[in-house]
This record gives sequence, structure tokens and C-alpha cells, in this order.
Amino acid sequence: MTAPEDIARITSATREIAAAADAIFDLIADPSRQPDWDGNDNLESAAPGQRVRSVGATFTTRLTNGQDRENHVVEFEEGRLIAWRPAVPGQEPPGHLWRWELEPLDAARTAVTHTYDWSRLTDPARLARARATTSRELEASLQQLASRAEQDRSSGA
Repeated sequence: MTAPEDIARITSATREIAAAADAIFDLIADPSRQPDWDGNDNLESAAPGQRVRSVGATFTTRLTNGQDRENHVVEFEEGRLIAWRPAVPGQEPPGHLWRWELEPLDAARTAVTHTYDWSRLTDPARLARARATTSRELEASLQQLASRAEQDRSSGA
């Protein structure tokens, strides 16, 4: 049996996507587009007009269970990097982080790495879900993100 301290608290997945980094980044940095490609089937909606542009920004998403999350952007580099810590609105984030890193390979291909880091998670009520989030769930989001980005590219969106 694996001891809780032996479980990896940072998991990631990488995928090459046949789309430009800027186009992919726009899908990630615009919360209203995130439910279209969320591989965890966890996001219901997000209001338009919340496009992230800097560290310190916040955006709100509605989860499929009806709860809202206020996401605090802690890393940001336009077109390359975005990371946020979700929290119950009005509360401090409990310490887990979602990160997206984009590396342009050429004008039409991008390596995208999605990371879930719960190494600083302090809320015991969230530990079971954090432990259950593996690279498989991250790969599902990458797959759906790739499908959306590649569909947008072929349709000229």
C-alpha cells in the first residue's frame, strides 16, 4: 500500500497540438471558453469578458456541481504560461494550482504541458480529489483542447 506522503503531488501531461501557440493560449486564458475543452467535465460555465492578462487577475467559473470558484492567477506570460489557484469566492486559495505552459514548435505546432500541483494543498476535504487527479485527467483536457484548437484552425476562427 502506498503511504500518502509517497503519492506524487505534482502531475503533468504534454501533447503536441497542431495550432499556433497564441490561438491555443486564447482558449486557455479566456475562462468562457474553458468549459468547451475541460477534460474533467468539471466546468459548467464562465461569464464572458474575463480574459486573463496578468498575474493578480481573478476569474470566476461555475462548476458542474453548481458551486463557483474564484481563480487567482499566480503565473502569467502572454502566449506562453498561465497558472491559477482556485478558491471558494471570498476565501484564500487552499493551495492547489493548475498550470499551462506552451512552447511554440513552429508557426502551426505547439507543445502544451498541463500540470496539476497540490503540493501546498492545506484543505483536508480536497485531498481525496487531489489524489485522484492523475495524468489521465490532464491528458483528457489536452485532448479536448487540441480538438477545439485544431477545429478552430481549420474553420479559420
